[in-house]
Amino acid sequence: MSLPEIVGRERWRAAREELRRKERAVERARAALAAERRRLPMAEVADAYVFEGGDGKATLLDLFGDRAQLVVHHFMFAPEQDTGCPCCAVLLDQIGPLAHLRARDTAFAAVSLAPFTRLLPFKARMGWTVPWYSSGESDFNRDFEATVDRDGTPVERPGLSCFLRHGDRIFHTYSVYDDALDGIGALSGLLDLTALGPRPPGGDRLRLHDEYDEHDGHDGHDGHDH
Repeated sequence: MSLPEIVGRERWRAAREELRRKERAVERARAALAAERRRLPMAEVADAYVFEGGDGKATLLDLFGDRAQLVVHHFMFAPEQDTGCPCCAVLLDQIGPLAHLRARDTAFAAVSLAPFTRLLPFKARMGWTVPWYSSGESDFNRDFEATVDRDGTPVERPGLSCFLRHGDRIFHTYSVYDDALDGIGALSGLLDLTALGPRPPGGDRLRLHDEYDEHDGHDGHDGHDH
């Protein structure tokens, strides 16, 4: 394992301040990009869509509850599978209590192609409480590009889509997919601050959280030279 250079405290402070100047420039650029994202035009959603959830059938409007905004996690879970995508699971693990989103007038739901009868036991296994729906009987995945054709074969991809409601009218405001999700969530954000970075020493394969053991990600280095 390659470790950072060892220096004295004053040299570390100087290097840190130099990096901080660059970080501030990136933060200003990120804030400008976020403002531009919020200025994107929006497209009205004409289809009501029908999902299957814990309370039976639900429309896209139902997924909002009484909130003005809705974030949908396009969770990859094929109809014939019994478990969902590990990468999608890692993102959903990081959502946490929805009270913080709801207090900001925003609802959250996961949506997958698999039948709800397959989603339910996996959701229980993972200990999740977020609303989760099956879109298998609608065109929702295709219409919002969570299912795309590649060489004539339909392929799922992970993503997030954001919606805004005005009365009973729904508008699609933003979507993000695939590798662009890497910077979203506490795991990537926290690990990106560390010296070793976001990739674990033993490899970068993500797993379901109940499939790790206590030695995963530990290469035996104890932080001391011998």
